[in-house]
Amino acid sequence: MYWNVYWQALTTTGLKRGQFFTGDLSTQYKSGNTTVDVKVDTNCNITSTITVNEIFPSSKTALSFKIPDHKSGKLEVQYLHDRAAINSSIGLTPTPLLEFSAAVGNGEVSLGGEVAFDTATASLTKYNVGIGLTKEDYSAALMVADKGETLKASYLHTVNPVNGTAVAAEISHKLTTYENNFTIGSSHFVDPYTMVKTRFSNDGKVAMLCQRQWRPKSLMTFSAEMDPKTVSSTRFGLAVALRS
Repeated sequence: MYWNVYWQALTTTGLKRGQFFTGDLSTQYKSGNTTVDVKVDTNCNITSTITVNEIFPSSKTALSFKIPDHKSGKLEVQYLHDRAAINSSIGLTPTPLLEFSAAVGNGEVSLGGEVAFDTATASLTKYNVGIGLTKEDYSAALMVADKGETLKASYLHTVNPVNGTAVAAEISHKLTTYENNFTIGSSHFVDPYTMVKTRFSNDGKVAMLCQRQWRPKSLMTFSAEMDPKTVSSTRFGLAVALRS
């Protein structure tokens, strides 16, 4: 039997937080309708995902697991349609976690929800529902999350489609504690190959990301996040992605 196997991507990332450094190396291989992703991190953990497309029409099936964690196995099945999407997953353990999500829409208005059931405790661990509106230059969404305890609203507006300038904001409200949080962000293309993103939240955290395409389909990304309350938690990240 002959297999046409193609190397698709190689990605390496590094993160420095205080005196600690973590990183990982990811590779991707493709053969026909099957894609294999493998990631190895600095803690010697190996994460692998095997994805098979079109086992039946408009479907995607994925098997993921992490070594040496023997309880990390998960089987996921997706069905995609022009106006609907369904995703379901089951943990490969004696008492698995079952997850199900679905969304319907017409290109402008979409409605979706997700639920998770823990068979070990026979209880719902997650249920969220949301509605979204998408137009040519903006999108907005409203979601009830955290099992009905949090209300979230988000808005994204494209200021200049030519240079990719966009601004976004998200506001969340805890219905039980009346706590409010917000995050604002922006993105901008400095040139056709360089993108800059910024993020600021009401707790004072500031983040920045700069991504550069230094060759076709190959990216280098630098990121930083700072919390003025705890300077020692400042994080820096570097990622390099090579694609064939």
